[in-house]
Amino acid sequence: MKIYYHDNKPSDPRHPHSTAPTLQASHLTPLGILHYFFSPSSPSALAEVNNLAAERHYINNDVITISPSAMGAAYDDNIKMFYKEHMHEDEEIRWILEGGGYFDVRDEEDKWVRIEVGSGDLVVLPAGCYHRFMVDEDNYIKAMRLFQDQPKWAALYRGEETEKSEVRKAYLSARAADFGIKLA
Repeated sequence: MKIYYHDNKPSDPRHPHSTAPTLQASHLTPLGILHYFFSPSSPSALAEVNNLAAERHYINNDVITISPSAMGAAYDDNIKMFYKEHMHEDEEIRWILEGGGYFDVRDEEDKWVRIEVGSGDLVVLPAGCYHRFMVDEDNYIKAMRLFQDQPKWAALYRGEETEKSEVRKAYLSARAADFGIKLA
């Protein structure tokens, strides 16, 4: 995993858009974002991911492959949808099995922080955390998605309604209470 501020240049979102210097993983802590590493080639990796899932009360998972060959004609529409800023009512947990991509998240100052993920990275984004996702220039990522209930992916796109939603308010309150961040 590599973390840095997104350069906000309008070029292809599959490019790294990196800025110097890179940020430490601790930069994600105030945002409630967790990171783990479980090498998919390790014989114990799946058991470790299952243990984490049980600790977080996750009971289901599926595997998604995002690539032109896996998604066919729907690929372009799907990556545009994933890259539109949104949040979810549930945590988003992704264990990267193959390939690479980027989670962009909003920090306390509403700046984009880019989290570059690859094989073995497991990222937990809290419910109510604005983010977007994009594959890297190889146009391929395979990830396990973990769910507390039945598999679903429902994006709530950023806007006035999501700002007023209970999930967003709970995220901001938890962030302020757990990490000492003052809200404006």
